[in-house]
Amino acid sequence: MTKIALITGANKGIGFEIARGLGSSVATVLIGARDAPRGSAAAQRLRADGVDAVHIPLDVTDEASVAAAAKQIEQEYGHLDILVNNAGIARADGDERALDPAAWAPSGQSVASIRAIFDVNVFGLITVTNAMLPLLRRAEAARIVNVTSEVGSLALTLDQTSPYWSLISLGYPVSKTAANMVTVEYAKELWETPIKVNAVCPGYTATDLNGHSGFKTPEEGAKAAIRLALIGPDGPTGGFFNEAGALPW
Repeated sequence: MTKIALITGANKGIGFEIARGLGSSVATVLIGARDAPRGSAAAQRLRADGVDAVHIPLDVTDEASVAAAAKQIEQEYGHLDILVNNAGIARADGDERALDPAAWAPSGQSVASIRAIFDVNVFGLITVTNAMLPLLRRAEAARIVNVTSEVGSLALTLDQTSPYWSLISLGYPVSKTAANMVTVEYAKELWETPIKVNAVCPGYTATDLNGHSGFKTPEEGAKAAIRLALIGPDGPTGGFFNEAGALPW
C-alpha cells in the first residue's frame, strides 16, 4: 500500500533527496516548500524520475500556512503516514561564539538572529508536528523523523576529544539540542501508540546551509532519515541516529 509522506524544506538539498528516496520506495511524497515556484519545480523534477510527487505550499513559521497544508492533505489524502521535519536554517551575523574571548562580553550574533533560527528549527518543527498529528493518527503506523544534528549533542559538545569541542555557538547547535528534546517529548507522548518518533543527523552535508562546504552529498545525508521513516513495528522510538547507528544525546 502506498504511503503518504510529507517532507518540509524539500525543494532542495537533503530534503529533496529524502523525498526522492521515499518516493522511490513506497511513498507518494509531498514536497513542503514555502517558495511555490521552487517547490513546484522540485516536484516536477521528481515526477520526471518516476516519483509520485506533489508540491504542498508550506512555511513552517506561519501557522496559517501550516494549517492550510494540513487541510489540503486531509482533503486530498485523508491521512499521513510519514512526516519528516527537515526544514532548518543557520545564521551568523558575525562571530557566533557566546562571548568575545578578548573582552568577555557578548559577541556578534544577535538575539534576533538566534530567535529566527529557533523559529524554524524548533517552533516550526512543533507547529508542523502538532498540525499533522491528527492525520498521522489516522495512519496504520505513522513515523515522525526530525532532522537535527550531532552538533546539538551535549555529550559530544563536552567531549574534549570530539571535533565539536571547539564549536561554540548560541544559535544553530542550541536549536538542534532543543529539537532533540522535542523529539523525546513527542516520543514519550506517543509511546503507547503505533507512531514512532526519532531524530536523525545527516552529517556534514554539502548544502546551502553551510555554503556547500560539507563532505557528504545530499543523497548520502538523506539515508538516515529515509531509513528511520521506513522502520517496522520493532524499530526504535525516542532515539537519535546517524547513518552508522545511535548517537549520544
